[in-house]
Parts: sequence; structure tokens; C-alpha cells
Amino acid sequence: MTPGSEVIDPSRTKVGFMTFGCSLNQADSETIAGVVQEAGYQIASDVSQADIVIINSCTVKNLAQTKLFRSIRDLEAQGKKIVIAGCVPQADHSLVKGELARYSIIGTTQLASIDFVVEESLKGNVVQLLNREKNPRLNLPKIRHNPVIEIIPICEGCLNFCVYCKTKHARGNLLSYDPQAIIAQAQNAISDGCKEIWLTSQDCGAYGRDIGTNIAELLRRVLALDGYFMVRLGMSNPHHVLAVLDDLVEVYKHPKMFKFLHIPVQAGSDRILDAMKREYHREDFVRIVKRFREDIPQVTISSDIICGFPTETAAEFEETMRLMEDLRPEVLNISRFWKRPGTPAVLMEQLPGAETKERSTHLKAMFDRMCVENNKQWIGWSGKILIDEQGTKPGTWLGRNEFYKPIVVCGNHALGDVITVKVASSAAHHLLGIGTTMRAGEWQ
Repeated sequence: MTPGSEVIDPSRTKVGFMTFGCSLNQADSETIAGVVQEAGYQIASDVSQADIVIINSCTVKNLAQTKLFRSIRDLEAQGKKIVIAGCVPQADHSLVKGELARYSIIGTTQLASIDFVVEESLKGNVVQLLNREKNPRLNLPKIRHNPVIEIIPICEGCLNFCVYCKTKHARGNLLSYDPQAIIAQAQNAISDGCKEIWLTSQDCGAYGRDIGTNIAELLRRVLALDGYFMVRLGMSNPHHVLAVLDDLVEVYKHPKMFKFLHIPVQAGSDRILDAMKREYHREDFVRIVKRFREDIPQVTISSDIICGFPTETAAEFEETMRLMEDLRPEVLNISRFWKRPGTPAVLMEQLPGAETKERSTHLKAMFDRMCVENNKQWIGWSGKILIDEQGTKPGTWLGRNEFYKPIVVCGNHALGDVITVKVASSAAHHLLGIGTTMRAGEWQ
């Protein structure tokens, strides 16, 4: 038999998965797993049991890329065959020609071909599919990581050109998916018993700008579906939120909508925002947050901050600190600036690593104090939560109320249960409640 041409029996082959990065990457991995399983392969519960491992990579930070190469070394030491997926190879073709040249690779728009890539890799062939194609992305087979949560990508790429972002190199310009395909996938998920619908993308706020619609209209259509479920909207950049602000606020009042707004500000200084090419200013962010809180007082605001962007002065960082102290977001993703190869920010004057670390530590300490104070205000709250995770301790469960507040409860519950709770105490990043299971019809 010619080397690399042997017949592969999928039913005797186990495929494992490692996923790094955001909910969009998680959604990609769920689809990859579904396509592989439909092709007849077994899904390994752990990579140690797998014959071949698909690593879905993230390029946002140096650390995520470092994890990819560490994982490759560890898996090779175990004798595993490897396929590389995700943003790292799609964003950096120099790596594809260099360190990743001997591995099979599948790009971010080639997910439906993963069974072919796996088969060829098992034969010892190297297959690299990185062409950008407008292949069908939705309504493919999938295996959900969480059986009650459906993650639906609503678009590919974005309209921004942020100077620090490597993901743009991987995901490209905005390509909004057909709203009818999104609705069909949501309806199928609800029929499968999913209780949460997550709409995700690189920038959900930009959805529809290229096809004559917008994110508020898409949300209306999803929320109009029958069944008991809640919708969570993913990250949306401020300038796109501003374009549909009035409509979006009204949509968020819907009883099936999680009152959770992820709107990254990244810096409190207008000069730094301009240097980042973020296309909005500090007061735009302030206006959005205040407007949502006026109409939905308990809305959960989630934001992102980059500490130590090139040329950021101590005074400009203090502007960020004051902004966070004034607006007190309930969730804050804090990152030190990471210099990503091939981005314009690499050429800017860099701050010392010790300075960026000190700033991020300072901001985190302030935010942790705010979290404790914010959560104390929820003690005594009573209402309904949806159980969507098992707790970290035996016999505990984590649920979310309509404001997406994480509430830990004990008891004989199950994923997808809706229970009534009363918050008895609080911690820095979650609440603790006492609750009882409700009948489904009592939910909404």
C-alpha cells in the first residue's frame, strides 16, 4: 500500500479537542466536533484517550499562542496526531510556512471540511485549508459543550481596524450571516431543549451593517420565537451600539433578554482611544451606560480595559481609573497590553512590562473592591434564576437571573431548571441563594 493512502475506519478512531479563546471559538469547536461525529468518528472524553487531537487556537494574546505551542509539544510527546484550527494559523501565514508547516491546518471558514482534514492527517498526510470561503457556517452538526446553552455565531470579522488587534487578521472584514439561518439554528436549539441562546461574534453590534439590517432587529426576531429560553448578546463596540441605541434599549426590556451588556471601552483617555483607532470617545461610552441604566437600573455592564497601551501616560491611566470608579461596571476584563506581531501597535513606543503589570494590578484591586460593594446590594433579592452550570463544589449549582448575575445554590437541581431564589449572602464575584425548583410554565 502506498504510504499515506491506507483506509481509515472512523468508528475505531477517537478524536479529542482543545479549545482556547472566546465563545466564538467555543462555537467553532462545537461545530467541528459535530461534523467529525457525523462522519463516524468517536469523540474522546479526554485528549489522553484520543488518537488525533484538534487544537482550536486563539491569537488575542501572546499567552494564548504560547499555550498552543506548549500543547503541541505535550501532545507530540504522547504520540498524538494533531490538527491546528482557529485564529493563529489563519492570522499568521509566516507561522504556517514555518513552525506549523508540518501540521494539518483548517481555517476559520473551512469548518465543514474537518472530517476530510482528520482523515488525511490520520493517513500521515499534511492538509492545510486556509482559503477564505463563504461556506455555510450555521445549521451544521454540532456537539454542545453545555447541553442547555446554544452558541450561535451571527457574523464573521468586523468593521474596525484597531491597531493592537491580531484577530482581524484571522477573521477579516464583516460578513453578517443570513438572519433566517440564525433564526433556524435558534429554533432548532430551543427544540433540542436549550434554555440559553448566546449570540456571538467578533463585534455583535456591527451585525447587519453589510446586509441592510441591524442587531436590534435580529434580536427582536430571536426573542419572538416560542419556548422558554433567555438570550445573551455578545460583545458590541460602542460606536455600533450608538447607531441603534434607542432600539437596543427597548429590545433589552423583553422578558427573554438577559440584561447583560458587554461593551468594551479599553481606555478612559480620548488620546489613547484615538491612538488605538477605536472610533469612539469616552463620552460615547458614558452616554450608552447611563442610558441603559436609566431605563434598566439593574442592568449588568461588562467592559474591557487594556492597561499600558503604548505611549499611555500615568495621567491617562488615571483617567481610566476614574472612569471605572465613576461608572462601576459589574464585570471588567482587565488585560495588560500584548505586543502582537504584524499589528501597527508593534511599531509604537512601548511601556516597560513592569509598568503595565503595576497598572493592571492597581485596576484589578480597585475593581475587586467594587465587586464586593456591588454584590452586597443584591442581598435580600428574590426572583427566578436559570440553572446553567454545575458548581465547583459537590452539590452546588450556578444559575443566572435576568440580569445575568451568577447565583450559587445547593440542592437537587439539574441543568435547565428554573428556580425561585432569595439571595442570602454575597462574595466578590457571585451571590449565594436559597431556592426551589419551579414548573416550566411558571417561568415566563
